[in-house]
This record gives sequence, structure tokens and C-alpha cells, in this order.
Amino acid sequence: MEFAGKTTVITGGATGIGFALAKQIGKAGGKIILFEPRANRLQEAVANLANEDIDANYMVGDVAKPEDIEALADFAWAENGRADILINNAGVSGGRNSVIDMDMEEARRLYDVNFWGVWNGISTFAKRFREDGQPSAIYTTASENSLFNALPRTGGAYVSSKQGLLGLMDVLRREAPDNIELGVIIPGWVKSELSELQADEAMDTDEFAEIIFKQMQAGEYYLVSHPYNVVRMEERWAEVYAAFEKYAPRHEGDDVGDVQLWFDRMRAARKG
Repeated sequence: MEFAGKTTVITGGATGIGFALAKQIGKAGGKIILFEPRANRLQEAVANLANEDIDANYMVGDVAKPEDIEALADFAWAENGRADILINNAGVSGGRNSVIDMDMEEARRLYDVNFWGVWNGISTFAKRFREDGQPSAIYTTASENSLFNALPRTGGAYVSSKQGLLGLMDVLRREAPDNIELGVIIPGWVKSELSELQADEAMDTDEFAEIIFKQMQAGEYYLVSHPYNVVRMEERWAEVYAAFEKYAPRHEGDDVGDVQLWFDRMRAARKG
């Protein structure tokens, strides 16, 4: 994706990963619009970006409110002619109780931001991108927790919300028109206000953003950073593969029950 001269809207962009990506994109010649509920942090972030000669603006709002996201899109089109790129980065942590003991209202509030907030952004911006047909992009910040449980226990609301994003983007990937480039940002342990684990071992936010931005420019879909994630992924999938090998091993003709192949056959039959 080419970022120079284009407008990138970043939700949750005043701090952490969002702000670090804003710096990378701004230094590459992109224009920035930050969005989140904290006006003071937005003002501070825009001032810091301006000090680095980055064209930045902001709007205060809540990703959990569809009307705020619609107003954000209106703002971007009014201020800069259009938005070209959306980074669904807003997210909250919390919900560290067990699944059994988790307060359901707290879980729903987390989902309102982490999952429904992203869907609000996709729905609003993708419709406009599809309508004008111009080169556009949507990126969503998921988590290593999209691929496995980073913590040994607890965090069911957070982990499941992030795994939901992986599925949501995977479906969008198959539905979106060709003019919309897509990407899933998969942070590992990064130093940010969102992280409840603060330690020197966590990756520096600017280092992470530099790694991710190069992949954005290269047009990658999975935007990754922490090599040891592969170990945890292999642990998870080794268990799944072992279950299939034991109870549902491959055999001749087993493809008859594959849904994608069934749809392919139906489409071929209609064309024939």
C-alpha cells in the first residue's frame, strides 16, 4: 500500500500501537486522523506529530457507537477529501476473571470496543470505499491471542474477542472488492497502556510499528512481529491434528463433505 499523500484514520490512535503507527505513516508522507474518547490525549498526540512535521488531526468519539464512526467518516471526507486507509486499532484489556466467574456486563463492554467497534469501522468505511472504487485499505489490530492463548489462564473475554476479529477479517477478505486492501495486525507482547504486563521484555512500541509498517507497504495480509508465536501456534495445532489423525483420519472420498468444494461444484453446475 502506498501511504504518501493519503489519509489514514486510526482508531485508538492517541497512544500505544496506534500512535506509533501514526508516526511511521506520517514520516512516509501520509496524513493522519486520530480517533478515540480522550480529548486531552488526542490533543497531545496531534501536537507531538506536528512537532515531527506530520499532518495530523483528530476527532473525539467512541468506536462502540455507530453514529460516532459515521461522523468520523464524514469528518475525514470533509477535512481531507476522503479517507484512504482505516486502521481499526481501538481496544481495551481487562476481563481477567475466569470464564465461569466473569461479570457478563464487563465482558459485553469489552466486546463493544474490541469486536463491535471494529465491525462498526469496517461497515462504515468499507461501504464508502466500495462506492467510490478508489484504492483503499482496512487494517485491524488483533493480537497473538487471535492465534493462541498467550496467558496460561483467564482472559476469556479478551481472548475470544480477538479470536473473533481473526474470523471477521477472514470473511471480509473473501467479500471485499478488489480496490480494498486488507490486513490483520498481530501484536505479540508490546509495551503499551493496554498491556497489563509491563516489563522490559516487551517489545518497544516504535520498534513494533516499524516492523508492521514495512509489511503494510509490502501489501501483506498477516502482519506479524514476534517469532516465538510460531511455537505456541504449533502446540495448538499439533493437538488438533492429532485428534483428526486418531478419530477422523483422511481417506479416499472424504472430500465429499467439504463445504467449499460443494459450493465449487454447485457453481460449476450452474455455469454448465
